[in-house]
Amino acid sequence: MDKVRIDKWLWAARFYKTRSIAKQAIEGGKVHADGQRIKASKEITTGITLGIRQGWDLVEVEVLALSDQRRGADVARTLYRETEASIARREQASAERRAGNAGIRSERPNKKQRRQIHRFLRDQD
Repeated sequence: MDKVRIDKWLWAARFYKTRSIAKQAIEGGKVHADGQRIKASKEITTGITLGIRQGWDLVEVEVLALSDQRRGADVARTLYRETEASIARREQASAERRAGNAGIRSERPNKKQRRQIHRFLRDQD
């Protein structure tokens, strides 16, 4: 196999759960090949660098092998190699997000805290 469609490869490499989700991501501009926007029917070969946006992160991978069949995660990881710059950028962005959310509590206030909030708001008027 020397060429495979990009949507099939992204599905086989387990970047997306279904081919239709991979196709939507490609059409939405979240996948680039060698810095250029591509179509879902584009056939890729080994050696191409893909930029894949997943959530907050941009993952840059080099295609090492081709497959059009979805296998286990261990096999899927052998299809690509993430670039060192991409790993460093993702870790840096993750650390910044963690630092930005350090003082934020995501828990709901308990009964005592709600009373204090209501008392505070009532006293402000």
